[in-house]
Amino acid sequence: MTKKTGGWLESIKTVVYAGLIAVGIRAVAFEPFNIPSGSMIPTLLVGDYLFVSKYAYGYSRHSMPFSPELFQGRIFGSLPARGDVAVFKYPRDNSTDYIKRIVGLPGDRIQMRGGRLFLNGQEVPREGLGLYTVEGDGPRMTVRRYRETLPAAGGGAPVRHEILEASDDGQYDNTTEYVVPAGHVFAMGDNRDNSLDSREMNAVGFVPVENLVGRAEMIFFSVDGTAAWWEVWAWPFAVRWDRIFSGVR
Repeated sequence: MTKKTGGWLESIKTVVYAGLIAVGIRAVAFEPFNIPSGSMIPTLLVGDYLFVSKYAYGYSRHSMPFSPELFQGRIFGSLPARGDVAVFKYPRDNSTDYIKRIVGLPGDRIQMRGGRLFLNGQEVPREGLGLYTVEGDGPRMTVRRYRETLPAAGGGAPVRHEILEASDDGQYDNTTEYVVPAGHVFAMGDNRDNSLDSREMNAVGFVPVENLVGRAEMIFFSVDGTAAWWEVWAWPFAVRWDRIFSGVR
C-alpha cells in the first residue's frame, strides 16, 4: 500500500516538475505561436506555426504567461534590429498578440507616400517581383509583390524582405510623418494593404518596447487549412512541407 501511494506521489511530482520546466522554457527561451491572419503574407502564411525567441529583446512582464504585473520595464533589455519580425502585445489591451515587422526605432521618422516607405526622409528601395496570388485569408486575389530593402541601424547589413501591395493609393499608402518616441518602435505588416499596424494611431500606434514578447525565428509546422481535423486521410496533403523548419526573415 505504501509503495502504491509513493508511486502516485512520484507521478504527480513528475507532472508538476514537467509543467514548471515547460513554463520556464516558455518564459525565458522559446514560445510557439500560430498565424491566424494574413497581415504578414508573403513572409508568414495563415496556418504557419513558429517559434519566438523570448531572450532576443530581454524580458518584461509580457514574457510570462498572463503578463503578471511583477515588475516594470525590461530586464537584460535591448532594442530590436530594424527589419526584425516581432511578436508584441497590442498596446490597447496589453493582452492580444500581434506579429509585425519592426521598421522604425526610437527617433526614426516614418512616412508612406504613394505606397512607398520613407525612413528619415529617404525612400526605402523596392524592387518589383511580379504578381502574387493571396489565398487563405478571405477572397482569393492577385496583388503586386516587391522586395523591399531596409537600411540596418548602426551600419549593419541591409535587411531585404518581400511585401505585397494591392495598390499604391490605399488607406495607409499616404500618411503624415510619424516620429517614433523614445521607448517605442514602429511596426508594419508585410501585406501592406491588409494590415492593422502602427500607421493607425487610433489602434496600434507606436509600440512600447515593454510590450515586445520576442523575435520570430523559425516555422516548425504549416498547414493550408484544406483538411478538417477529422479528415485524417487528407492531413498529409494539407501540410506545407516546404515551409517546415524554415527561418523567418
